[in-house]
Formats: sequence, structure tokens, C-alpha cells
Amino acid sequence: MNPDTLKSKQEIVSEIEKNFEESNSLVIVDYRGLTVAQLSELRKSLKAVDASLSVYKNTLVSRANATKGNAELEQYLNGSNAFVFSKGVVDAPKVLAKFAKRNESLEIKAGLIEGRVVDADGVKDVAKLPDRNGLLSMFLSCLQAPVRSFACAVKAVADKQ
Repeated sequence: MNPDTLKSKQEIVSEIEKNFEESNSLVIVDYRGLTVAQLSELRKSLKAVDASLSVYKNTLVSRANATKGNAELEQYLNGSNAFVFSKGVVDAPKVLAKFAKRNESLEIKAGLIEGRVVDADGVKDVAKLPDRNGLLSMFLSCLQAPVRSFACAVKAVADKQ
């Protein structure tokens, strides 16, 4: 193999490994059938949630994945794949699920969510979860409920007297 080609492939593999390390979620999608305009729209939507869509050769992703030890991911590395890396766990799957509902050409194949390999249904389940801010507000409302109930009871007693 040509040394320049080998060097460029090694650089791509190291880039993919870096993306694996820096992201909390990876979603593998089949993008065949999408127009350039649709793909640009998808990239723009993903960029808004700090995610990136990249197209790599499956063999290079497989080589980078070998260092991570996610053997279950190998079965999804066939055909035309695009790889969506995201720091947020819920953000990218949510954008992809919403986009896939509008465009049947985009098929979610699998994902790697916080180190666990999940199938397409698992990615769609993750997309249904609220984001970080939603979870925090739900948690805070649970903390506030007992105090509010106590305040209402005290006020009711005070009004009665």
C-alpha cells in the first residue's frame, strides 16, 4: 500500500477514535435516498445541538472501534452509513428521530449510547427522553412539592383561625 494512503487512513482512524472518546452518543444512520438539500438541513439541525454527521468507510470505523472493544457494533457496519457523534446523550437521537419521521429515506440503524450498543428501537427510546434541562426541572418540582404542601396546610390553618 502507498505510504501516503496508509498515513491518511491512520489519520482518519485516529480522528474517529477521538470522536469516540469525546462523544457520549454515536448514532449510525443509513442516508441513502436523501438529497443534498435534505442532508444539509440535517447537518444544520445537528450542528444546533452540538452534534456532527460524518461519513467514513465502515472498515476505518471498524478499525477505530476495535480499540474501544464494542464488538456488538460491528454487525451494523455494512452498507452506506453516516455516523452522528454528539456530546449530549439525548440531543442527536432526538433530532434524528424527528428528521426520520419527516424523511423516510433516513434509517436509524443503531447507536452507542454512553458505552452501550443499542439497536434502532433503543435509539428511538432515548430520543423520547427529556433533555437535561427537562430532567432538572422535573427533579426540582419533586423537591418543591413537600414544601409547597406544607405551606398550603399552614396557610389553611391560619385562615381558619
